Amino acid sequence: MRKLLFVLIGSLASLTPLLGLNAQQASGLPVETKTPNSTYKPAFVGQTRIGAVVTKSTYEVKLLDSSLRSPWGIAPLPDGRFIVTEKEGNIRILSANGKPGEHISGVPKVNPRSQGGLLGICIDPAFEQNKLIYWAFSEPLAEGNITSVGKAKLSSDEKSLEDVTVIYRATPAVRGPYHYGGRVLFAKDGTLFLSTGEHADPDSRFQAQDINSGLGKIIRLTTEGKPAPGGPFAGKENARPEVYSYGHRNVQGIAFHPQTGDLWEAEFGPRGGDEVNRIVPGKNYGWPIITYGIDYNGKKFGDSIQQKAGMEQPVYYWDPVISPSGITFYDGSGISEWKNNLFISSLSGMHICRLVIENNKVVGEERLLSGEKQRFRDIKQGIDGALYAITDQGKLYRIGKK
Repeated sequence: MRKLLFVLIGSLASLTPLLGLNAQQASGLPVETKTPNSTYKPAFVGQTRIGAVVTKSTYEVKLLDSSLRSPWGIAPLPDGRFIVTEKEGNIRILSANGKPGEHISGVPKVNPRSQGGLLGICIDPAFEQNKLIYWAFSEPLAEGNITSVGKAKLSSDEKSLEDVTVIYRATPAVRGPYHYGGRVLFAKDGTLFLSTGEHADPDSRFQAQDINSGLGKIIRLTTEGKPAPGGPFAGKENARPEVYSYGHRNVQGIAFHPQTGDLWEAEFGPRGGDEVNRIVPGKNYGWPIITYGIDYNGKKFGDSIQQKAGMEQPVYYWDPVISPSGITFYDGSGISEWKNNLFISSLSGMHICRLVIENNKVVGEERLLSGEKQRFRDIKQGIDGALYAITDQGKLYRIGKK
């Protein structure tokens, strides 16, 4: 297994070959230098193209493994190991140093075509006692494709799944193989959050605005897949009580801020308009009515507006896109300047984005590992305090103190 070690010592001269930094970034100008797709103006200063920051602390980057097959989700286990999904339908356990184990049997059938497959994964808060795991996947049904949540117990020998059930389906099903969302995450209160997409079809796109649809939403559930009590739409007519927020395009990143406890998300825009949002229960995040992106054919969406009463503005957006997938907040003690920073795995951008956030505003951006030329799919903090990132090309990286 090939290993790669970078020691970053905080000087611009040393950082340049490793992270692709340049003189403009050192002076605090934005990291993005490409021409935007649109001429849209941000709603407030700092909503896009914020000034660059550069990590001053020493840290290292290790390539732990490069044999995974299109990994999609990673979650730390209490003993320092990791559990990983692979897009084609496999779940594997990795050792603490990144060595993959065999495929775990019993995973339900997935539709791996295009953007579908076996998606995000998380473990039960009481995993050490009950060995329960939860995952999102694109489930093929007779009427079409759907984002579903599976639940199972890991066998004592860790070779198979037991008592496998599908606890939730984000209906309606759609024929197209796009925009599944697909992250799952537990809150401190024991409720389970799921992110979904609107499946991209023009006919399904506006279901992101329909609170009686599971598409383009953040969903809040019990561990049995029922609507969690106290939801913002509980008891309302023509509304699903599990809907937590709506008006989303394709949410592949959700994480809780370690200090405030707020839920944050990252979602894909079309050509431009990738977003980071702080989620407030019951709020409408605008898609496809408002957006900072344009369609792939170059045309504008709808009335081509970016602001509307009753619809939330993104905390931050990118144009052109970076394609944000899995996200995590850093809560380790090894690198103090990263404390409470948001780290975003970037697919088309081929880097890990670091956002410095103060008072719910982005005040600095950095691009890490851009020299690796990888499509970063997910990132999580391990129990050792380091960050662990997986890529579509099958690589696993450790980023942190020695």
